[in-house]
Amino acid sequence: MRAGVFFTLMLLATQALTGCFGEDEPAPVIEDPGPFWFDVGSTTWYHFAGGINATTNSSGWDNLTGNNTPFDTKGTYYGIGATTFEPTIGVTSTGGIHFSSYGGTGSGTMVYTSMDQGQTWNNMGPFNPILPDVGQVPSSNDPYIYVDKWTNRLVKFDMHALTAMFVEYSDDDGQTWSIPFSAEGYYSPQDHQSIASMPDVNGIGFHETIYVFCINTGSSAAGPQCSRSLDGAHTWDIQRPGYPTDTPQCSGLHGHLAGSVDGAIYRGNPSCDGPAVYRSTDGGYVWTEHTITTSVPMQEGWHSHEVAVGADDAGNLFASWISLDQMPWMAYSRDQGDTWSEPMMVAPPGTNQTGFPTIFAGAEGRVAVGYIGKDANGGWDGYMSIMTDAFADQPLITTVAVNANDDPLDTTDDCGNVRCGGFGDFIDIEFDDEGRPWIALAHNVLGEAGIVGTFVTGPAMYGELRQLDPIIEGGPHTL
Repeated sequence: MRAGVFFTLMLLATQALTGCFGEDEPAPVIEDPGPFWFDVGSTTWYHFAGGINATTNSSGWDNLTGNNTPFDTKGTYYGIGATTFEPTIGVTSTGGIHFSSYGGTGSGTMVYTSMDQGQTWNNMGPFNPILPDVGQVPSSNDPYIYVDKWTNRLVKFDMHALTAMFVEYSDDDGQTWSIPFSAEGYYSPQDHQSIASMPDVNGIGFHETIYVFCINTGSSAAGPQCSRSLDGAHTWDIQRPGYPTDTPQCSGLHGHLAGSVDGAIYRGNPSCDGPAVYRSTDGGYVWTEHTITTSVPMQEGWHSHEVAVGADDAGNLFASWISLDQMPWMAYSRDQGDTWSEPMMVAPPGTNQTGFPTIFAGAEGRVAVGYIGKDANGGWDGYMSIMTDAFADQPLITTVAVNANDDPLDTTDDCGNVRCGGFGDFIDIEFDDEGRPWIALAHNVLGEAGIVGTFVTGPAMYGELRQLDPIIEGGPHTL
């Protein structure tokens, strides 16, 4: 009995000693996460141009330094509490986020405003002083709002019956409004209007900034027509051709205007050779044509004219368009459009089709391209593709979808290439002073509801490049 116990103890001791002096178990291999130390959600992509996944392509990690460093980023959206059509957006330095709501004939366009980062919204009118339930301008074919970032003026620019336009403005986030000022032109139809401002660097006006609007005429031969205001959008000069008159034109349509800190103003639409930007340095009187590329042409179809433009704080110019592959492309110019970078495709891997390009730039080299994209499930999502150093040798593109995979904004097969529900002809994007992007979209599945997409958190697009403080996540419950 004792011998059996002794033998058992010796056997156990031998096994234990074998474990001590024999071969060790291999240590677990811990993969280096590299620059992506945070969890990447299902609606965020980190990639390089051409849809190359940056999280798995370690050969590009050496480029992810300085302003090109990844930031933990997530998107979301909030409902404004009303429907929309061709949504536009403007953000004031007070933090006011202003969103256009299409009221239709009889009620007019209204401006919905949030002063708490999209959490709550109020209808700010402008209301008719005699009939308080309708707007000062009772109808608008194309609602449009714009914030002059040099004076903080909120401008509402409505087109009535394709023949006349009216400008109203507010200097206090919509609490009070000017009367409507007429901006009629001599061409009819007046359509696809856009308005922007730039500093009066030459001292030719009577206001801190010069306003320019352009319209399309429905004719490639006539081309877009433009007008300027030197007195803060009260009176307007006669419309003039928004292109060099000695250059043949192949498109009468155009994208939104964008003003630059150096006094230039830009609008995008195709030249006869490809996507192009038109530039004026005298307030919209004389224009020059600048083709971006002949190798990445415009898409065919409804939005074949839409070239989006934006200028950063240093006067660098950015442009985006949808090409024949139905993907969004972007290029930049550091000399007012005279020369351009090689275009880059900015959509994330897995995106099948896109449409409705829009663009906005902040601090030098920081830019966001907005668009809608078709996902693997066949639904359309609202995307923002941002670069915090667009001039890097291999810029990192961080793309977020503002809606969840099971919450598509539209389910129409070809939504990106047609006039699609509340998207109409275009969408819009802008940054607040903190550097948080805001994109104006429509939720067509839920009744063409106006929604504004943004970051829960991500990199600041103005000021110090830093992680933005998180805000409350939104979603369909905010509708």
